[in-house]
Amino acid sequence: MASLPPRCLSFFVLFLFALLINPAISLRTSVIKLPGSDGSADTFCSSWRLAVETNNAGTWNVIPSMCVDSFAEYLNGDQYGSDYDVIADYALAFAKTVQISGDGKDVWIFDIDETLLTNIDYYRAHGYGSEAFESNSFNEWVVQGTAPAFDASLRLYNALKKLGFTIILLTGRDEDQRSCTETNLRDAGYSDWERLLLRGPEDQGKSATKYKSEQRSKLIEKGFKIHGNTGDQWSDLLGFAVADRSFKVPNPMYYIP
Repeated sequence: MASLPPRCLSFFVLFLFALLINPAISLRTSVIKLPGSDGSADTFCSSWRLAVETNNAGTWNVIPSMCVDSFAEYLNGDQYGSDYDVIADYALAFAKTVQISGDGKDVWIFDIDETLLTNIDYYRAHGYGSEAFESNSFNEWVVQGTAPAFDASLRLYNALKKLGFTIILLTGRDEDQRSCTETNLRDAGYSDWERLLLRGPEDQGKSATKYKSEQRSKLIEKGFKIHGNTGDQWSDLLGFAVADRSFKVPNPMYYIP
């Protein structure tokens, strides 16, 4: 067998030495690791959740599989409810600074799913967002109409009514789910909203950002003043015809553009 030239042999020896002192180096089989994955799973998952909430994670489909246990602990523990409470407190503090005209045109908009109503029982059975979204099973859950209220959102909702805000509900649910949605909301403790806006046939296929922006534009054209908006997705809040102040409540389980 032919021997390697001295220069090639030196390079090969150096490469083997580098491989021994740094196991991360390999030939064509190296794995690109997620940022922070060399630390604990809980640390990484907490950081990933922060990136999601601050809209820095970009478009994503499912939560990292390594984060299921961490997210289950967060969503079923005290921290999730505490995060909601803090945001509700900030929203209410802002609401108290608004001068209500008394003409019924001072509006606060709420999303529904993961904002007024929690679907945690559904997502608990589907890996807390680690499974790809399946519309048929979720629609079956919606029709049951058993989603409970978030305590913090119900508190904020009732406080806004007392302050004189007109409440408008703007959801990505379809128009044919109006009846079960209204029943679920009332059973959960919500009442006296001015309008419940759902996707009609003309809204199918639109991104949530476009659809909700268009609906807000229609409200402004009718003379409503949108002071506040609360939702769990950035697509509930961004786009055009936005509120004076928007408040994003936590939801690390899914992303809707």
